[in-house]
Amino acid sequence: MAAPAHRDPPFHIVLVRPEIPQNSGSIGRLAAATGARLHLVGPLGFSLADRYLKRAGLDYWPYVDLRVYADWTEFDAIHQTEAAANFRYYSARARRTYLAADYRPGDFLVFGGETKGLGAEFLASRTDSTYRIPIFEPRVRSLNLANAVSIVLYEALRRADLLGDA
Repeated sequence: MAAPAHRDPPFHIVLVRPEIPQNSGSIGRLAAATGARLHLVGPLGFSLADRYLKRAGLDYWPYVDLRVYADWTEFDAIHQTEAAANFRYYSARARRTYLAADYRPGDFLVFGGETKGLGAEFLASRTDSTYRIPIFEPRVRSLNLANAVSIVLYEALRRADLLGDA
């Protein structure tokens, strides 16, 4: 299988401290299908050799434009100067919904790990660019990470007019 072509991705999916390999595997498959670049920011709760990660991503891993970072400090040092890009953060506790975001190609869509999210301290200085996906049943705390990324990514692709005739 061929590796992904070097080109600018339509969007960047950033997973900060992901914990469940099956979710990251499904998100890897989503990234391959849409041409998005997947950034995994550690520490990771699994090994990249994890069989569950590979199984969820099936045989699409060669098509995933994957970047891995030890932690947020390393990621931020590389990407803090992305002049044309916006960073959008997602949290179940944000005020505005993901539909209020202004998506542009090249944006970074940042999601936290499954059990702790991005954290209140991390989001404190980023509230103006933090969004949530509405949940209508109050007993449900959050959505599955892979589902949340799918919802946001396809809305971003739609709003940026990148779906074509799909």
